[in-house]
Amino acid sequence: MSNYQQENESLRGLAANDRDVIEAIYRDNYPMIQAFILNNSGNSDEARDIFQEAMIVLYEKATLEGFELNCQLKTFIYSVCRRLWLKRLQQLQRYSSLVENVEDMVPVEEDIEHEKHNSDFLLMETAMNKIGEPCKSLLDAYYIQKKNMQEIAGEFGYTNADNAKTQKYKCLLRLKKLFFAQYKNGQ
Repeated sequence: MSNYQQENESLRGLAANDRDVIEAIYRDNYPMIQAFILNNSGNSDEARDIFQEAMIVLYEKATLEGFELNCQLKTFIYSVCRRLWLKRLQQLQRYSSLVENVEDMVPVEEDIEHEKHNSDFLLMETAMNKIGEPCKSLLDAYYIQKKNMQEIAGEFGYTNADNAKTQKYKCLLRLKKLFFAQYKNGQ
């Protein structure tokens, strides 16, 4: 069962008040939220309150007909908790200098999308680190340093720009394979 299917099963279990599922959601996600709150002017009691509020939001979403997650469960929970915590900080005037108006903040949906992009970038970075040499350096030279194929051919010892281009293509295929293998595994 894929990570996506497991998380939607967890949502169905939450909607059905399955105690084991609820405990698993707490066990898997509360430490991350507690660390976030403690590192951002909060205490343990506030972390429990915020997490409980997020669980209520998640429960309400899970009981809606046709609701499906379009991100990882931990990303959804983190985004809701972050938004709730920033709002609480503003109410307590511990954060007023940084956030003028909570309504001006990024909506949860955009925040979730941003988290998904960050996750994808981390997966790409991991894939780049696994790809090995000379592919990593070749792709870096072309895409990051913006070198042309003639420069790359000279730098990497290829006989001509066409050979460098062929090697770049093979490296891209390898990178794509590594990235999507990680992506499908939900890592």
